[in-house]
Amino acid sequence: MSRLHNNATSQERKNFIMHNESFVCEHCGKPNPPLKAGCRNHCRFCLYSKHVDHDIPGDRNSDCGGLMKPESLDQSGKKGYIIIHTCSICGKTIRNKCAPDDSIDAMITVSKPH
Repeated sequence: MSRLHNNATSQERKNFIMHNESFVCEHCGKPNPPLKAGCRNHCRFCLYSKHVDHDIPGDRNSDCGGLMKPESLDQSGKKGYIIIHTCSICGKTIRNKCAPDDSIDAMITVSKPH
């Protein structure tokens, strides 16, 4: 979905745009099915993601396309575990909620100090 524009003013959509598609991970090559409840935005095996969104989750407006490396795991909030991803090309940092079928081993590896 592209950004919404008006002749007088420019408006951008601010709410989450749902995309729950299967994909093959560009980092580990493993297939990832759609998530049963919610949206899958990273690989369930290696936790890598891809930089496809620009302003809001699901907008698919990023021109970068870099791999998002899972840098750390945050468990301080009420939303459960959050993966902190950093883009390997532009350096943008994005927070993504862990999925119920994410690899526990990968989560443990990411949560250890580097």
